[in-house]
Amino acid sequence: MTETAGTLDLDGAKLAWRRITGEGPTIVWLGGFKSDMTGTKAQMLADWADANGRAFLRFDYFGHGESGGAFQDGTITRWRADALAMIDQMADGPLVLVGSSMGGWLACLAAMVRPKRVQGLVLIAPAADFTEALMKPGLPAEAHEALAKDGLWIRPSLYEEGGYPITRTLLEDGARWSILPGPVPIDAPVRILQGGEDPDVPWTHALELAQALNSQDVVFTLVKDGDHRLSRPEDLERLIGAVAELG
Repeated sequence: MTETAGTLDLDGAKLAWRRITGEGPTIVWLGGFKSDMTGTKAQMLADWADANGRAFLRFDYFGHGESGGAFQDGTITRWRADALAMIDQMADGPLVLVGSSMGGWLACLAAMVRPKRVQGLVLIAPAADFTEALMKPGLPAEAHEALAKDGLWIRPSLYEEGGYPITRTLLEDGARWSILPGPVPIDAPVRILQGGEDPDVPWTHALELAQALNSQDVVFTLVKDGDHRLSRPEDLERLIGAVAELG
């Protein structure tokens, strides 16, 4: 693969990135909460971009994957700044933003302030406003007590032994960036892929985003038996099709 790697210094932290030089708008991968740029969907897009001579950029947010910083110090404000720094400094010309889960929210936030550069968005289980709309309402009583007392709660996780930290700062900061119920000032074409069996982002939440977008070129695909990750072979084919359509 003709992929290069490096880091971008931003506010005292080194953000890791990988880039493929190619034709067309740069496809930019924005991952989810606690995920990294080596996941199945990001790697599959990198392989596809390399095989088809397409420009592709993926990176890890502050406190994620190969990037510096402590995860518990991260906020939506910080991760939004990471995304904007990457597209401003590491990608030229038009963009197709591909955002998964939290990355779908960050893709929207980036597109809202770079409208002339964003040619389209592909959103996979987009978790817009997830801190306020999805995470906070589901916190158990002990979480609210710990957040009120210590500003920190360790959330149990099926994917990470020992769980991971949720901070009061993250929740309070996230509320500042709410985009629902809209209208969401994005006019570019948008393709949304959403699992009907997603336990983390209800399909009705993703549909609310679809309806809130200003764009009239929005296609919402409900994969009825799909989960949150949408990483099965047939799901990956849908993702490639959506990216190829917009790029």
